[in-house]
Amino acid sequence: QLQLVESGGGLVQPGGSLRLSCAASGFALDYYAIGWFRQAPGKEREGVSCISGSGGRTKYADSVKGRFTMSRDNAKNTVYLQMNSLKPEDTAVYYCAPSPDGNGCSKTFGIWGQGTQVTVSS
Repeated sequence: QLQLVESGGGLVQPGGSLRLSCAASGFALDYYAIGWFRQAPGKEREGVSCISGSGGRTKYADSVKGRFTMSRDNAKNTVYLQMNSLKPEDTAVYYCAPSPDGNGCSKTFGIWGQGTQVTVSS
């Protein structure tokens, strides 16, 4: 069974950091680009970042560029999102998903985990 499990979310003050993890089971992540996406209340899901299958290419939304860093450990079948200098507008449920688009994760296969809540508030 294909499954993605996101973890690492929580409540953090503005300026703080979190590291999200995305662990896959039932398939090997290294065949795919992986994207992180987020959905805030009342808003559509948006792309945050994307990493190629080899990990050699990453792409970030302008809103997180310079603050978020995506990486992957294919041996652990896990992808990470290091989030620094968090802002209240980063509050959302964060999801990871495999993508056929290694240049930007503009599409997904429709495989989603349950997401992990990130709340940035003082």
